[in-house]
Amino acid sequence: MHIWVDADACPAVIKEILFRVAERLQLSVTLVANQLMRVPGSRYVRALQVPAGADAADAEIVARVSPGDIVVTGDIPLASLVLEKGGLPLNPRGEWYTKDTIAQQLTMRAFMEELRGAGVDTGGPAAFSHGDRQNFANALDRVLARRAKGSFSDQ
Repeated sequence: MHIWVDADACPAVIKEILFRVAERLQLSVTLVANQLMRVPGSRYVRALQVPAGADAADAEIVARVSPGDIVVTGDIPLASLVLEKGGLPLNPRGEWYTKDTIAQQLTMRAFMEELRGAGVDTGGPAAFSHGDRQNFANALDRVLARRAKGSFSDQ
């Protein structure tokens, strides 16, 4: 299993959680971004810088993800592509994207883009909270614990 991170928009506190998980479980974590990312000196954590471009990091993640890999992203279209390849996309707020929910999430995203395009102020996401950080850590820990017990199949 490998953990891929859509790192350009990933909160720093989530990256720190992933760095600790990588060391504790000796699990590979790769941050993929358009910009240079600083990562701790670890044989389990690396950064991969991709050329500038709106979806360059997404394309790189999709090209490299394998079934069972975890992908940390808030990008719903990327999550959909990851699901198609058998990966497990996890939102930085601790919500798993699933085959059962992704179509609705894509529809809602398109609807909100349409509203914004028409000049409607839809607001933005709520500020990232301590609860979000805890939800992420708990969701990740549950999957990794099931994986360690050999009972891993899905979220």
